[in-house]
Amino acid sequence: MTTISKTLLATAVALALSACGNDKAPIDTSNDTQASTVAEKAKQTSVQLAPYNQRHIQDEVLYFVLPDRFHNGDADNDNGSKAIAISQGGFDPTKEGHYHGGDVKGLTEKIPYLKEMGITSIWLTPILRNQAVQGDITGYHGYWVLDFTEIDPHLGTNADLKTFIDTAHAQNMKVFFDIITNHTADVIRYKECHGEGELTFSDGEQMCAYKSLAQVAAGDKYTPFVPKGMENVKVPAWLNDPKYYHNQGDSTFEGENSVYGDFFGLDDVNTDDPEVVAGMTEIFKDIITQFKPDGFRIDTVKHVNIEFWQEFSPALIEHAKQEGIENFFMFGEVYDGNPDVLSKYTTEGKVPSVLDFGFAFAVKNVIADQKGTQELANLFAQDGKYKDEDSDVNQLLNFVGNHDVGRLAWALRESEHNYSQEEMLSRVTLAHSMMYFLRGVPVVYYGSEQGFVGDGGNHNSRQDMMPSKVASYNDDVLLGTDKTTADDNFDTSHPIYQSLKLFAEIYQSNEVLRYGQQAVVFAEDKPGLLVATRTLESGEQYLIAYNTSSDMAHGEFALQGNVNEVVYDSGQSLIDSTDGQATLAMSPLSVAIYKITN
Repeated sequence: MTTISKTLLATAVALALSACGNDKAPIDTSNDTQASTVAEKAKQTSVQLAPYNQRHIQDEVLYFVLPDRFHNGDADNDNGSKAIAISQGGFDPTKEGHYHGGDVKGLTEKIPYLKEMGITSIWLTPILRNQAVQGDITGYHGYWVLDFTEIDPHLGTNADLKTFIDTAHAQNMKVFFDIITNHTADVIRYKECHGEGELTFSDGEQMCAYKSLAQVAAGDKYTPFVPKGMENVKVPAWLNDPKYYHNQGDSTFEGENSVYGDFFGLDDVNTDDPEVVAGMTEIFKDIITQFKPDGFRIDTVKHVNIEFWQEFSPALIEHAKQEGIENFFMFGEVYDGNPDVLSKYTTEGKVPSVLDFGFAFAVKNVIADQKGTQELANLFAQDGKYKDEDSDVNQLLNFVGNHDVGRLAWALRESEHNYSQEEMLSRVTLAHSMMYFLRGVPVVYYGSEQGFVGDGGNHNSRQDMMPSKVASYNDDVLLGTDKTTADDNFDTSHPIYQSLKLFAEIYQSNEVLRYGQQAVVFAEDKPGLLVATRTLESGEQYLIAYNTSSDMAHGEFALQGNVNEVVYDSGQSLIDSTDGQATLAMSPLSVAIYKITN
């Protein structure tokens, strides 16, 4: 990675300033003592968080975790249920698609690790009882629900879950559940394509061709049935009746079958049916009443008809208020980077927010693929689409990697740019700072803070934090450490962990970074500067600047007001602002935040 001397930076800025006819001395934000003071001030302020039940979503830093892959607090539950065969087995810590033993007790033990990093909310993948095994893989991830009334026995008991939530709340942290209304576990079969013999599963292939709504209306239907011995495996009992499912065959995730087809063979719930809407609403009202979570992340939102969300979302939020959870919050997974698609669900669909896949894809393009910073500017130019009476873009959930798309570090490793380990570390850290400082709410994907890389998405991005026995995980070269995933990876001294801790401190101690409306003032069609302002209604305004290039970058742009104080600078930047113009020079792969006064 290219390095740059302060002298060169000063020279570059001086030349730029002289070209503007301005010889005013620029502000130097590179002083180490000043940076240390900024960090210490942030630490002192950030501990004064409001009580968890009073905080808005924009005050949160979320941590997204698969409990099975985190920490094993109770080896006695590794094989799941001791009484219910369908939720038993699947434990093999050597296989990436099997249960590895992590559980809710283990997660409870690690709450201090998360709190020290500045995490304020923990989002768990689905924790309800699953069909343990489907074919040659398992439900370790939680998305194959059979029973909507109890925790999966591989993860513990309902009492363990309540203890976890109580412990998190006692530490002033929130808990978000991952919920599913689109489908249940793969139980229902179709005589026309499954036959009536040995059980087979559709994971990874389309076993049963999709039958369109027009075909069904014309009488061309599948004949659904429940295999012998599985007639009563789902809870509540009404979920066992095939009449409450679409039964139209496997989705190819295109056109209408994206909504009406079986998601990899999973039984697609007929959410058009008013009885189903009422039933699903009651299921999750009961979960709110029983466990008192602080919110839900909703799986597969775009695979459900939008009318369902229009009724479901307001009903749950109102119920949570009746249960004393005033700031209960829900956000959906709409697997699409297009703001037109994403915003449809936050406005018309009445889901309060969504995960911002557009942000994740744009950051990958800019940071890993070295596209111009205009990519992010183009995305942010569409932010107004999310604005309605109860939500806006600041409530979107920012992320740069997850359990489906994979980790950003993997994208960097596979890049044609042949990044060194050092530069990969710098780029991953810079991308995470975008999560914290640009509009939206930051979501850290577990293991990112320990330099996890992976070999792709899905199972390849779901490594163990506890010592792993999966060969394809353990051969990874992690960022910022000599460890592998075969080691215990809860290192609070890891450089990414330390950076995220500092980002959280800055985020929490500067309201404008959580609530300020954002406007891009400078971007480029190449790697280089991205500069934006964030402004509160009170008039308080910050300037956030990034250099995404591995070389020094500088630029000139219009700016009303004067930059007179640095909030944070990860590198060496020099800035001058006067007479409505600003000139900025930044060292490679750095971020700087400034206060603006009028």
